[in-house]
Amino acid sequence: MFTLTGAGRFEQDVKKSRFVAWAGPVNDEDEARRFIAAHGAPDAGHNCWAFRVGALHRFNDDGEPGGTAGRPILQAIEGQDLDRVAVVVSRWFGGILLGTGGLVRAYGGTASSCLRAMAREPIIAFATLSVACAFADEARLRAALAALPATLVENTGFTPAGVLLRVTVPCGQVEEVIRKTADATRGQAEIQRGDAA
Repeated sequence: MFTLTGAGRFEQDVKKSRFVAWAGPVNDEDEARRFIAAHGAPDAGHNCWAFRVGALHRFNDDGEPGGTAGRPILQAIEGQDLDRVAVVVSRWFGGILLGTGGLVRAYGGTASSCLRAMAREPIIAFATLSVACAFADEARLRAALAALPATLVENTGFTPAGVLLRVTVPCGQVEEVIRKTADATRGQAEIQRGDAA
């Protein structure tokens, strides 16, 4: 899956109606709704939108016939393997009726063209590890983690014999980080896996 690296715009005319799409990265539903509110055109006849954040997806036809605008925009997002993305397409009516098929093509095509033209980056899932180690092993463990694709989030506390550390790791490299952590602490560290993010 991919997300966008920034916001972008695409505009086209379809049978004298003007369609303007804005798309951008979002992290949650509140951010998606703020993006849609900020990029919908107040003077447009319709501001139709869709967003996807993980399993959560929403769309709105904003007065267009049901299923002719919001769903095609969502399909454009999903069809390009995008996640954490919001798209709003504004329409100014040009005097020629497009029909339901024409609306589906116009809204979906405008959203799709906008998304295709934008820079994207892969979405990397992260896991959190809680590591308990002896005071004597802490410096070695920190040095080992610094050389790995792991981020020491914080020192979360102490045990009678040592410290508790929280480490964020790309999911695909959890086993390597666990192995290196065990090596750095001579197998004495206690490691617990947390939720992926």
